[in-house]
Amino acid sequence: MSKPKFSRYIGIDYSGGQTSTTPLVGLQVYVAKKGEKPEPEPPKDSPNWTRKTIAEWLVDTLTEKTPTLIGIDHGFSFPQPYFDRYARDGLKRTWPAFLKDFQSHWPTGKDKFSVSFVRKNSGAKRLGDSHWRRLTEERARGAKSVFQFNVPGQVAYATHAGIPWLLFLRKKFGRCVHFWPFDGWDIPENSSAIVEIYPTLFSHCFAPEDRNPDQHDAYSVAAWMSESDRNGRLERFLKPELNREQKKRARIEGWILGVA
Repeated sequence: MSKPKFSRYIGIDYSGGQTSTTPLVGLQVYVAKKGEKPEPEPPKDSPNWTRKTIAEWLVDTLTEKTPTLIGIDHGFSFPQPYFDRYARDGLKRTWPAFLKDFQSHWPTGKDKFSVSFVRKNSGAKRLGDSHWRRLTEERARGAKSVFQFNVPGQVAYATHAGIPWLLFLRKKFGRCVHFWPFDGWDIPENSSAIVEIYPTLFSHCFAPEDRNPDQHDAYSVAAWMSESDRNGRLERFLKPELNREQKKRARIEGWILGVA
């Protein structure tokens, strides 16, 4: 059995509700260290996390240089047809270009801007089709399109609220933190990595105990990543079975860790 790549695992159940400074019950963070059971990470000055305080906490946490795998429950990019539609407006087919372009039209990281507000204003110039799906969503049973708003199990609000914070972290750390698979399918040794996760894939593998659904999703993410790294399965999931064209597409659209 190979040596674990990471020493710490962070599961984040995300929420796209209200604004980036609104404390939300749906934002949950669990941390597992070296084979230990995941424990809830409470915010310092509030009963609940905000999207902004999670991003700031991640900056502090990643600065510690402990090899950490962070799984966040929202889409990191958009389907290929989105890039096709907006290529005529200058959108390049790279993830860094996408992050900057999205931020310019969807400034949902600003303190008073909700997804609903931006969607009716500047975001209207960068809308997608609810029928568009990423390759990883097609393979992940039950996964919704990042453009499906107001349906059960939707991830659209969280995705449109969370992407600006990925750009925030990217600006803070550059390539010192590996955004998988955009920076490559191989994560360098002794590095930290941020991955997209879909808790439904494995939350049923763990007993809920006294956790609510949001807490259990975050717990399951941290627990699954920790167990997968220790038993050697993580490496297989970091390299899903894709042909050359599919890999090229996934380097733009992103991939859900755990989808083979």
